[in-house]
Amino acid sequence: MTKMQIINLGLPKSGTTTLARALRRSGLHAADHRIKAGQSENPDLAETFVADLLYEGYYRMGDPLAKLGEFEALSEISVLRERQPAWPQMDFGIIDALRHGHPQIKFVATWRDPVDLSTSMLNWTSMVARMEKAALPGLPVGYGAEESDRILWIEAHYAFLETIFAGDDRFMILDVASVTAREQLEAFTGRAMPWWGQANRNIAHLAKTEETAEG
Repeated sequence: MTKMQIINLGLPKSGTTTLARALRRSGLHAADHRIKAGQSENPDLAETFVADLLYEGYYRMGDPLAKLGEFEALSEISVLRERQPAWPQMDFGIIDALRHGHPQIKFVATWRDPVDLSTSMLNWTSMVARMEKAALPGLPVGYGAEESDRILWIEAHYAFLETIFAGDDRFMILDVASVTAREQLEAFTGRAMPWWGQANRNIAHLAKTEETAEG
């Protein structure tokens, strides 16, 4: 039986690492993007992507969580690869199977202002270049390099989530920049969150921005 309690359906760079840290500090066994060595009781899962395990469970075992039963939370569930991207947070089949197969799960969607999120994606290594080549759900090959492309795609994702979860109190969009983000997360999950902040910032970009401002 799965221990899963919380799954994040937000996009990369929307505060997924911050959420992972907050959930871990609250005492939950959380996986973030990739299972790290020593993080699972099953050594075969080391360095595997959460997205791949969700799809393997869904298509081969009838349950997206079949191989993730020891985890209590998932904070980043997509993987960006040029030839084989996997974005379960944009997949109705995966989400529907999770909702109906595991009614105890609460779904969070970490959110940032679409312009800020788009800029963060642009400034994170080669992320946008890979997005443009990867045929992501709703973002075909050749799209994504333009800011307007990314903003449309970002807005559509959260509108999709709001549509399919309409009236479901097991879902919330969490603005990670809100001054009440921690309190909202505590109220939604029913857990104390001893830590809330900003993790996985693009330090190099921040330093460059500060130098430009000082100049």
